[in-house]
Amino acid sequence: MAHKKIDLNQREIVGALRSHPGVSCFSIASIGKGVPDLVVGAFGKTFLCEIKGPQGKLRPSQVEFQNSWRGGGIIVLRSIDEVEAFFKQVSLWSVEGV
Repeated sequence: MAHKKIDLNQREIVGALRSHPGVSCFSIASIGKGVPDLVVGAFGKTFLCEIKGPQGKLRPSQVEFQNSWRGGGIIVLRSIDEVEAFFKQVSLWSVEGV
């Protein structure tokens, strides 16, 4: 079986996610089949996150998975700046009770 290609920035992004207190992050990238790369727990909520390089595009299997997923939206993260923006948005949701 071929190994799934991991984006070069995934280690950096996972490190940034895990550096925040109270955050858990687990890689599920090996599942493949369009399933996102990470499960992230933050502020009492669970998020699915896809890691992409700066110019990376979703593969057809990823688009299909996102279109069929009935849970919350899937967050695409490309950089540390996007990780910080994600945390700002999620912390606002937790304050607002979303």
